[in-house]
Amino acid sequence: MDFSPQVPRGAVYPPGGAPSGGAFGHSGRHGRRGDGAVRSAQLDEFRANKSRKWELRDIFGYIVEFSGDQHGSRFIQQKLETANGEEMEIVFDEIVPQYAIQLMQDVFGNYVVQKLFEFGTPAQKARLVATMEGQALGLSLQMYGCRVAIEYTTPEQQAVFVQELSPSVLRCVKDANGNHVIQKIIEHVVPERLGFVTAFRGSVYELSTHPYGCRVLQRCFEYLPDDQTRPLLDELHKYVSNLMIDQFGNYVVQFVLEHGKPQDRAMIIAKLNGQMNNMAKHKFASNVCEKALVTADADSRRQLIDEIMTPKQDGLSPLMGLMKDSFGNYVLQRALTVAEGEQKEQLISKVRPHLVNMRRYSSAYSKHLSASTCFSSPRSALERLLEKCSGTPAPATESAHAEGTAEPSSA
Repeated sequence: MDFSPQVPRGAVYPPGGAPSGGAFGHSGRHGRRGDGAVRSAQLDEFRANKSRKWELRDIFGYIVEFSGDQHGSRFIQQKLETANGEEMEIVFDEIVPQYAIQLMQDVFGNYVVQKLFEFGTPAQKARLVATMEGQALGLSLQMYGCRVAIEYTTPEQQAVFVQELSPSVLRCVKDANGNHVIQKIIEHVVPERLGFVTAFRGSVYELSTHPYGCRVLQRCFEYLPDDQTRPLLDELHKYVSNLMIDQFGNYVVQFVLEHGKPQDRAMIIAKLNGQMNNMAKHKFASNVCEKALVTADADSRRQLIDEIMTPKQDGLSPLMGLMKDSFGNYVLQRALTVAEGEQKEQLISKVRPHLVNMRRYSSAYSKHLSASTCFSSPRSALERLLEKCSGTPAPATESAHAEGTAEPSSA
């Protein structure tokens, strides 16, 4: 992409007078940009002369070239924040329409365009938007073009973007760049204009388990009204158990637990009943278990904690398994922090006897429970939490590791 300086507009010339040496009015030695293109003498001087107090008017005629340069772009961005109307108009005239799309897709130029959207007049921004007609999809899928500032455009201009992107919305959602555009649209465009959300129906599981789709769904649940999200939530509930154990789906489930309606939270927690011990020891589902313990109503929380305390049919306590597990121990710690009253005392009394036995699993215990070496003897995070919850020291152990022998935590 060539950002060679354009011919100075009108009678405005860089310091040194009117053009006299070459097509662009530059004389002297030219430098080279990192991409191999020749830099103008003006940009060379700007980069070399740090003592000079540069103003925006000093680079008129070179705005496009400076926008495509790391240092020049930063300078223009700063100056646009305080530019007067005449200066802003000159900058717009040099960029729009010929170079607008190119700069939107440039690693440094895109920041200048964002500033134009932020500080330009309504008429100037309308000119910028006009250059983007028919280009919305291409810009959305481009690494830098996707940063075009949706939030600084009018509702009518936003509607143009939405209309262009709607036929390809699922493609954008699954794209590393396009998903950011869709998220911004959901955040800033009025829901009535977001008819494309219906395209997500029938694909909730696929989107929830997608690294980018899971983010878009969360924005839907955060910003859209119930009439648009209810079909998506009803579909999500069919797959909650599978989503809990998915590396991306678990985030969607956690989001609904934290920000969703009480009935949606209750339906998710109901899926954990009878599965709490297994889910607590799963790498991804354990995060859902923790979130459920924090967000559940008092009765549901008691049921979940009772489940991890109740002995199995073979008489073994599930607490030992949770304490030894690299993920389950965090769920147990969370249970200790949220349990209340008699149940909390009961949980503490059931955990304490296992601490002595757990010392026999020295290596695994130190690893999974994050033994600390900053005390006179190694103590696990669980032990310290137990002391905090109960107000009494953890039980003495039969043996203790020498300080500093614990393996670093892998959790």
